[in-house]
Amino acid sequence: MKKLLLLVAAFAIFSCKNEPEAPKDYATLSGKIENQNSDSLVVRNRTYSKTIKVNKDGTFKDTLKVESGMYNIFDGKEGTNVYLENDFDLKLTLDTKMFDETVKYSGKGAVHSNFLAEDALLQEKLLDVDVLSNLDAAGLDKEIATISKKLTDFYNAKKDVDSTIIAAKLKDVEPMLKMYKQFAGEAISLKTKLPKGKPSPSFNYENHKGGKTSLADLKGKYVYIDMWATWCGPCKAEIPSLKKIEASYHDKNIAFVSISIDKNKAAWQKMVTDKSLGGIQLHYGGDNTFTGEYMINTIPRFILLDPEGNIVNADAPRPSNPKLIELFNELNI
Repeated sequence: MKKLLLLVAAFAIFSCKNEPEAPKDYATLSGKIENQNSDSLVVRNRTYSKTIKVNKDGTFKDTLKVESGMYNIFDGKEGTNVYLENDFDLKLTLDTKMFDETVKYSGKGAVHSNFLAEDALLQEKLLDVDVLSNLDAAGLDKEIATISKKLTDFYNAKKDVDSTIIAAKLKDVEPMLKMYKQFAGEAISLKTKLPKGKPSPSFNYENHKGGKTSLADLKGKYVYIDMWATWCGPCKAEIPSLKKIEASYHDKNIAFVSISIDKNKAAWQKMVTDKSLGGIQLHYGGDNTFTGEYMINTIPRFILLDPEGNIVNADAPRPSNPKLIELFNELNI
């Protein structure tokens, strides 16, 4: 009888140990960040946000009650996408010095997020705006078709990734490529209409310091033009970089000209004064001739002219882009 009871007890213990655990009603996210940018991470989408503390050694761990779907993990400077479901147990590792290239997930549910990281790298490789913009119209059409096939084939091959993710990616291919084609197409049209070496359209605008300044007044110097406005966030984001470059080249043969398209001239005058903006600060005064001839639909926009007033680049690199200094070096400015 005792042997029978022991056998029953042993069977009960064995059965309990082999019974599957109930799914957790939360996801666990942990990991380690090398060269961390801040002391926290923010996990977010349109309807959810949670801040996770990052320790001094770069480690972190927290639980999140989530709706199944894609989220963004933001470290204060850059972000990466992750797919979360309750009961997932994900571990993230990355090095911020090579952010996208080092994002790696492990643990339960990792396959979906690793796909998102791989997709981000593939899109970055295929969708190089500079490369697309240097094609002609026929070449752009051909390259967009090639990219479409590569992305579609890549998504369809991922049979182990959640079908909702793949469906969303496939749906986004056409509108995303349409946007890139439009942007690159505008750049191609600009280079066709305003190629390197062509005399630049001119201007004659009010100077913040008084009087007016025209392009002819600047003959003999390279001219780097910044088209901007006080209400433009991306424009203002370039100001610190522009100030540094102006300081570095103050004794060189180049003039830095900022042309505001603010309808509220008083706002322009105030910001130039309050922010101690350097260079030559001009206001367009409602005259859209220059912006129209340069096909300026969005700002900021930067233009580089040679000392004879001819176009070097009708869509020059921004001050924050290292390629601008490379271009200056090529021209021996």
